[in-house]
Amino acid sequence: MNAPNPNISADFPEIRQLDDVAVNRIAAGEVVERPASAVKELIENALDANATRVDLCIQDGGKTLIRVTDNGHGIPEGSLALALSRHATSKIDGSDLLNIHTFGFRGEALPSMGAVGRMTITSRVAGATAAQISVSGGKMSAVRPVSSGPGTVVELRDLFYATPARLKFLRTDRAETQAITDVVKRLAMAEPYVGFTITDRSNDGARVSFRTDPQTGDLFDALGGRLRQILGAEFAENALAIDAERDGLTLTGFAALPTYSRGSAVAQFLFVNGRPVKDKLLIGALRGAYSDFLSRDRHPACALFLECDPSRVDVNVHPAKSEVRFRDPGLARGLIVSALKHALAEAGHRASTTVAGATLGAFRPEHQEARSYQMDHASHAALHNSYHAHSPGFAETAPVFARVEPSLPEEPAPTPDTPLGAARAQVHENYIVAQTADGMVIVDQHAAHERLVYEKLKRQMAENGVSAQALLIPEIIELSENDAAKLLEHGETLAKMGLSIEPFGNGSVAVRETPAILGEVNAEALVRDILDELDDLGESQMVLEKIEAVLSRVACHGSIRSGRRMQADEMNALLREMEATPHSGQCNHGRPTYVELKLKDIERLFGRT
Repeated sequence: MNAPNPNISADFPEIRQLDDVAVNRIAAGEVVERPASAVKELIENALDANATRVDLCIQDGGKTLIRVTDNGHGIPEGSLALALSRHATSKIDGSDLLNIHTFGFRGEALPSMGAVGRMTITSRVAGATAAQISVSGGKMSAVRPVSSGPGTVVELRDLFYATPARLKFLRTDRAETQAITDVVKRLAMAEPYVGFTITDRSNDGARVSFRTDPQTGDLFDALGGRLRQILGAEFAENALAIDAERDGLTLTGFAALPTYSRGSAVAQFLFVNGRPVKDKLLIGALRGAYSDFLSRDRHPACALFLECDPSRVDVNVHPAKSEVRFRDPGLARGLIVSALKHALAEAGHRASTTVAGATLGAFRPEHQEARSYQMDHASHAALHNSYHAHSPGFAETAPVFARVEPSLPEEPAPTPDTPLGAARAQVHENYIVAQTADGMVIVDQHAAHERLVYEKLKRQMAENGVSAQALLIPEIIELSENDAAKLLEHGETLAKMGLSIEPFGNGSVAVRETPAILGEVNAEALVRDILDELDDLGESQMVLEKIEAVLSRVACHGSIRSGRRMQADEMNALLREMEATPHSGQCNHGRPTYVELKLKDIERLFGRT
């Protein structure tokens, strides 16, 4: 039990100053975690140099080769050696670490990469000749003149050759290539006016795996075009433009409709002052904004850009600069939640176009026979005339095709003012078929009415407040002093939700009222869940979410049931109310309430195009 630690000398330990090579290799463990980390640092340096074109060439997932070529302002010959020194940077002077306007500022990336790989930097500034410097395993060569175009080329070969143990922790070439592509795509979203190219070299030659050209126009046009290139046309067609400002914070970007959701958070891209981040505060705000529209196993898609004065956010809290800390986190979170909720409300009854695409795909058989088009055969009229010409008695014996009357009274023709059209039939006592100006709509009557009732209940709650029920005997909950103080700071907000909490001394709190709509609740469990959410996100939506869950269940039980036969005026009234109600495009569980099929798509199903 008392065996000596073999890593500790029996003598008094001596404090040593590590040499620069060892220091840089230690730093590389934080800054250069994998090839994608090196790519991120090098491209950020190119963007800080005002490059408008960045070309990346990789081999074996970046393990063998990473080459970044840019057309930025370059590095002067006399500064090349200094650029490879630890904590040497041209981006800050060290006097104010909160006033940062560039991607990089720590001065660790280049010396760290040079300590674990073989790196060569070739650069040329305007009006001067090009120069080159190399570093291998931390050993630097002399600067020498070379021939090169304007800008900088950084070539990193044999990453981690100096620390071979790190190579064992890397993933397959395919996985590392995918990680590099993801990094480049995020930076390309942040800089829509810059062109990017990824070339992947292999034994079969070089191929361009990703390319996006510089965008033009104003910010929204450029960003929209770049997102269409990277995230695809489906995202662009189903995304809402976001533009909001509050107390010096600005939020722009695009957020997708709830019905265009994903099974994971892979399509969530968040930026702070142009820097790609993965911050739990922002992710929590995004989840909170969509909490009323998506089930917990679905995730929204978005590309959001939060801009503020650099002094209001600290980006120097993580070596990879992937996390940030806001001076006022509540303001940032509130802006995201309110802006997204407002945009989703403005979308009204709109649902994503992918719903119609999936429906059309379901109509198509898996194994289609050779199509027989109408023009391949004579029409009924042609056959009739032909038979009539050859057999005079055919006209008297020809079958009569009677007109089938519609099951509903004729309605006025649908207009652009009624985008969901006019009801024409009810199918299986659950689905309303409506004719629109350029197609048709199929509505799930139960899901649609459930959302309408739910939105009505929420409006009533907002207007009249949340009714609270007083506990006959207040429930005393023992907490730590810090937890009690944190909870009481949000006491006023909780009281608006019907949860009344008062201090009871020595860190304890007394719960005197709970929301009446929740019925009998476990007050202690609810309070502790709220505290966990406050620790995680800085705010708590726990009580509101529970109330809205109850309202959702009430709406479900109080809505039109499947199997009920509806009259024409009832169906049209439901369609008109859907058009006037926000979020009616999806039910309370995030599923679509209707499917819209355009006439051209229907005709395509029958080979009429």
